[in-house]
Parts: sequence; C-alpha cells; structure tokens
Amino acid sequence: MILAPVGAGKTAITLTAMAEMLRDGAVERWLVVAPKRVCTDVWPVEVKKWSPSLTMSVAIGSAAQRRAAFETDAQVVVFNYDNLDKLPELDFDGVVFDELTRLKNPSGKRFKSLLKVLDRFKVRWGLTGSFTSNGLEDVFGQCKVVDERLLGRAKGAFMQQYFVCINRDFGEWMPRKGALEQVMTRIRPATFVLEPGVYKDKLPPCHVVEMRCDMPDREPYEKMKREFMWQDITALSAAAVTTKLQQMAGGWVYDTVSEASDTAGVFKSYKYPHWFSTHRFDLLDEVLEGNQRANTLIVYNFVEELAELKRRYPGRLWTLDDGSDVIERWNAGKIPLLAVHPKSAGHGLNLQHGGCHMVFLSLPWSLELYEQVVGRLHRSGQERDVWVYVLLTNKTIDERIWAALADKRAISDVALEELKG
Repeated sequence: MILAPVGAGKTAITLTAMAEMLRDGAVERWLVVAPKRVCTDVWPVEVKKWSPSLTMSVAIGSAAQRRAAFETDAQVVVFNYDNLDKLPELDFDGVVFDELTRLKNPSGKRFKSLLKVLDRFKVRWGLTGSFTSNGLEDVFGQCKVVDERLLGRAKGAFMQQYFVCINRDFGEWMPRKGALEQVMTRIRPATFVLEPGVYKDKLPPCHVVEMRCDMPDREPYEKMKREFMWQDITALSAAAVTTKLQQMAGGWVYDTVSEASDTAGVFKSYKYPHWFSTHRFDLLDEVLEGNQRANTLIVYNFVEELAELKRRYPGRLWTLDDGSDVIERWNAGKIPLLAVHPKSAGHGLNLQHGGCHMVFLSLPWSLELYEQVVGRLHRSGQERDVWVYVLLTNKTIDERIWAALADKRAISDVALEELKG
C-alpha cells in the first residue's frame, strides 16, 4: 500500500514502478482499477508524462467497448470499480487499486466480486491518501485486498479483537485502548508512507478560512429540530435527519409530495425545494466578489444547490458534465466558476492549473471526500497559494459536521505517524 497525501505523486511513482516490473519480467500485464473519471482523465494523461513506453487501454463504456479494450495487447488496462462484477476472464498477474478506500467495505458488491478473482494477481498494490478517513474500521477491507495475512480473513474477528461494541442496536464500535498502534504495527511491513519532507516544500500553502453567517429567521430550523426530537431515530433514519437539517442550514429544504398515478392505488412521490432564506448564497456572493471574481471551484452536495448556482451565475458557471473538454478549459483559465460534487471530483482529477480558490457551499460528512476535493487544487503543479473557504451557518448542524471532520482528521494523522514508525 502506498499512502501519500493528495497530489504527492502516487500515480507517477506507481507508473514508474509498473514499467520497471514489466521490464524485469516480475509482472507480465497490469490491471488498474480506479473510479470512472480517474480512468478516463488521469491515467491516460499521466502515463504519457511518466512512462511513455507503456501501452495502455481504457476499458470504459459499453460491454463491447470494455471487451475490446481487454482484448488488446496493451501492457496496462484501466478498469472502473463500478464494473468489478463484470470483470472478464483475466490474463493479468499485477493489479493496482487506485483510491483503495473504494474497497473499505468487505460486504459490498464490488468487494465480493473482486474476491472471486483476487488470487490470480501475484502482485497487488493499493494507492490512497485517506487510509483511515472515517476511522480505524476502514483499514480492514483495504488491507484484505492487498494481503489478507495482515489483519486476517474475517472482519468480525478483526472487530472483536480491536474494538468494543458500545451500542449493538446502532452497530456502534469503539477502538480498544492501544488498538490503533497494534493495527498499524501489523500492517507496517506492507505499507510505504511518503514522508512530508519529500514534497511539502514544493507545494504552496493551503489556507482554510471559515466564513460564517447567521440565519435571519431560525424558526423553520428550530421547528424541524423539535419535530425530530420526538421521533424514534434509528441508525437508518439518522442520516435522513442530518441531511434535512443540513439543507435547512443552507436556507431551503426538500418537501416530498405524493400524487396519485394513472394506476389505481399507486402513488408517485416528488421532491420540491422550499426556500425560506438566501443567507448562504448571499455569503457566497460576498466571497466571490471579495476575490475579485477569480476562477473558483464551488463544491456542492445537493441538486438544488446546483440549480440555484445555475440560476445565480448564468453564463459563468460550468459543471464537469458540460462537455468532454471542461477540465482542459478550466486548466486553461477559460472557466470562471466550476461547480463540482465531492463524489464526482473527489479523486484523481488535475485541476490545479485553472485556479487557486475553492468554496465549500456545503460540507460532505466524509473526510476522504473533503481532503480529495481540496487536493484537486492543492497538488503538485500548483504555483499559487490555495484558498479554501468553508461556508457555515452559525448554531446549526454545519458546526457539528465541521467538528466531525476535524476529529476524523486527527485519527488519520495519528495512524500515518504510527505507520512511519
């Protein structure tokens, strides 16, 4: 496992090593598994920079297109995580899992599909910059696909050994005392941690600025909080509750309306946004104007946020789906505002040449997604200080999400220190 922060050069390191393994006969053919956009926009570009002698095909698209890519004589085939259950008969003996955290869930569909063919790969590498993004529990699945001898075959046994169940109804576990150090000691022989001193002096500073605003009328937010307090909140509905409160902290909320369909007894549900305040977007206007309209990445989490961005900034705002050349045009400085969702822009994309300003209109709960999105700008090749603005509404769930990200970051930092020995 290669553990290194976003933008530190994991792809360049890996491509160089892959070429040498092929040259020395240690590996005959490589499979790279990565998120879809990383498959199409990162690996084919990076291979030309770092290992131009390698031949590469990208197995993305229809079943026929994927099959054609696999049937080429390319030394490296790049494949999407989402299609792991459609992986054909393999003639690969080396595999690279880019963004290894995609395999942190051993009970997931893609993980189970991979286990059926995992033994065919004699060389397995995993790349990640967010190893323990949401806690120590994430480590098990990632280690198992690289080498199951590290932490064992069964996650249940792993949890019993290193965790204590504090709430069985909600499935909440807490690491035992000393568990972090013990786990890191066991996996250290199979990890390479890129020391900060190797690259930190080559990156400009990244400044994170909290931008706060008040909610003009708190009654809708407080009313919803009171309603939720009387409900029997389960583990499944807790996510829905926090999502509703996060929407309201932004000044709006989805109302779900059921309408009768043409089929007797069948109803259709529709979501309609209800706005009661524009305080968050007014703050965004201030940030953009304060930066003299510099090219800016705007990170959103909800469809309605994107809809409002399009209404406010017509002709200035673009998304990653607005054409195959959007990334190229952004990096050329031709796009003033680029709206991105953490899950679509959270991994691998090189956006550092088009600007140095980023605004989180709302925050993801995942530390991995937060750090990966920031890393689109704060990475090798960035020549200016990076400014990240986090918009928060006072006395709302925004503050809890921001604090939770800080707590998870502390866990991640300690884990990496342990791995360095």
